[in-house]
Amino acid sequence: MNFSSKCLIFQRRILFTTFVNLLLTVCVYAQTAKETLTISVKADHADWVYKTGEKPRFMVTVLQNGKKPKNLKVKYQVGPEKMKPFKSDSLSLSDSSFTIDGFTMGTAGFLRCVVTSELNGKIIKGLATAAFSPETIKPTIGLPLDFNEFWANSIRELSKIPLNPVVELVKESSTDQVNVYHISIQNIHGSKVYGMLCVPKKEGKYPAVLKVPGAGVRPYKGDLALAEKGVITLEIGIHGVPVNMPAEVYNSLATGALFGYPSSNLDNKTNYYYQRVYLGCIRALDFLVSQPAYDGKNLAVYGGSQGGALSIVTAALDSRVKYLGHFTLHYRM
Repeated sequence: MNFSSKCLIFQRRILFTTFVNLLLTVCVYAQTAKETLTISVKADHADWVYKTGEKPRFMVTVLQNGKKPKNLKVKYQVGPEKMKPFKSDSLSLSDSSFTIDGFTMGTAGFLRCVVTSELNGKIIKGLATAAFSPETIKPTIGLPLDFNEFWANSIRELSKIPLNPVVELVKESSTDQVNVYHISIQNIHGSKVYGMLCVPKKEGKYPAVLKVPGAGVRPYKGDLALAEKGVITLEIGIHGVPVNMPAEVYNSLATGALFGYPSSNLDNKTNYYYQRVYLGCIRALDFLVSQPAYDGKNLAVYGGSQGGALSIVTAALDSRVKYLGHFTLHYRM
């Protein structure tokens, strides 16, 4: 199976399961010194997935200072994601919950319900998104003719580069259960991948998880909590710099050398910023599976936002990945 086919399969799988949950529910909580307001929106299917032609309903829960609102004005919209809504309306609430009838969609896609209110001049929002036949969504553009060949050659060249790992124990971050290490390994173009490795101390064989980052420039501490549950974890940065430096260093990079990095060399496929990043994720997997405590079969990758895209790409390019996950988003204002 070629890389484009794998990528499409993983995209469909994620749309059908965890990716849907990533997009679907946002519960917004706002607080002032005297008042609180929460808005939660959920669809009536437990998995948020519908067949084209089905009509979802959205259950809304609103709490003002933890109680039923009193004549609180809310507005709502229901319509295709990123498109003009099918319906917009408003009402005054005297109860904590109500239901909004949705609309069906005749083609695969996403229907979003957004509920808003105002607290002390701030707009508070809750939303949910119903997915219609997401497994049938197809790419809207064709791949370059050399797409599969390009990535096969890139990975082949990567495999010729020795890992040359440098592993340093971070005593102050380690616990009674887990050793934490700052690591670096070789990547393409003379660059390196840096990250925080967490390994359970108890002798045994463990699954391994790669955590890939959201957009931005920052330090990382490693996924210690997951490691304490019996998983080898590696949290990496993508910028080829150590991930344990003072915060001001990353702030300087974000406004200087790494400002606008997502579009760096966008017109050159071999020097494009993310070409190195994608291969760096594969390199991180090479390092993970080389760990003596790895169980040899259970390998996962996860992340949110930019990390969600990196997860899909990494899983599509590397057949060693058996599990793929995303964050569920919750916002607090």
